[in-house]
Amino acid sequence: MSNKTVLVSGASVAGPALAYWLNRYGFAVTVVERGRALRPGGQAVDFKGETHRKVLEQMGILDEVRARATGKSDLVIIDENDKELATIPGEFTGGDVEILRGDLAAILFERTERDVEYLFGDTITALGEAESGVDVTFENAPPRTFDLVLGADGIHSAVRRLAFGAEDDYVDHLGYYYAVVGANRRGGTVDKDRAVGLMYNVPGKMAVVGGAKAPELYIFASDRIDYDRNDIDAQKRLVADAYVDVGWRVPEMLETLPDSSDFYLDSIARVAMDRYTKGRVALVGDSAYGNTLGGFGTGLAIVGAYVLAGELAAAGGDHVVAFERYDKVMHRYAKSARSVNAGPFMAPASPLRIRLRNWTFKFGLPMRLMLKVTDMFATDIDLRDYPALVRS
Repeated sequence: MSNKTVLVSGASVAGPALAYWLNRYGFAVTVVERGRALRPGGQAVDFKGETHRKVLEQMGILDEVRARATGKSDLVIIDENDKELATIPGEFTGGDVEILRGDLAAILFERTERDVEYLFGDTITALGEAESGVDVTFENAPPRTFDLVLGADGIHSAVRRLAFGAEDDYVDHLGYYYAVVGANRRGGTVDKDRAVGLMYNVPGKMAVVGGAKAPELYIFASDRIDYDRNDIDAQKRLVADAYVDVGWRVPEMLETLPDSSDFYLDSIARVAMDRYTKGRVALVGDSAYGNTLGGFGTGLAIVGAYVLAGELAAAGGDHVVAFERYDKVMHRYAKSARSVNAGPFMAPASPLRIRLRNWTFKFGLPMRLMLKVTDMFATDIDLRDYPALVRS
């Protein structure tokens, strides 16, 4: 087999999933991750439909994903007096099975840590491609050469920037920001395996207080904001300023915001690429077809890792053949991520649009149609089998 050594950037979901399959197919895999350790907790992610289930089964992790599942999380939409206006059911927001991103990353890491080299606390700073490999410069580790480099490092991918070009050329800001703030038990309830969160809107803004395992969540309309991604205190002030005039329970939420240790702010954005490969470099997951809060990202990451690794194995490591096939299969499957903007749905721009969104869920029929559409997108792929290539 040609191209035996592979560097994967990112250790969240797509990266360890790639490492799992590539190791099974006989590749020597190194994963580099900017964080000093796996990031625990985080927002819930979900899987839906036969395609996602098939990949999880073939990885041997479906039962453990179900065992660590958060349970369904209904969102009860309320007004400023806590009057219930409608309910967004967990079946819509959470697919067939929902799990915290950190728990999923831990499962994938546990399946690969003994056979895969992990470099935590480091990142790629330069790529130099030659005919026989890619020369990689790291922030901390000594330079190395790999046959292939795979970017699974999220919507702000360093690999995409280094190999394809500036982020602004491929990532579209969709007019909203979101902030996830720690797990908490305020304002929500839990009924057996079903959590209930409370959701409040004013035009262009949404605030959620979750159930047992759901975080506080803010979504607000905004033009692009220039902020330091490493200055968490400044990011918290951005959220506080955006919600300074919002009532309901938001003032109480903002009071605890400065002391929250688990905080993440980012824009709602969409990656737009015609191809996910260039030379000896390929992108997988959010770095290639990300759409923030679009509802398909984790499934796309898992399926994309399965397809890319499988095609590399089927081609005997020939990246030219494998990348061409991967581009074709995943560009079609990822079409759902090119059309969704969660911002206007979660934080409608006017009182009328808020009411129309609420009516959609109050009366149910359109919601059932939307569920069928999301299921169709999740399964709309001719998923090739690669079982004969897997090592025991």
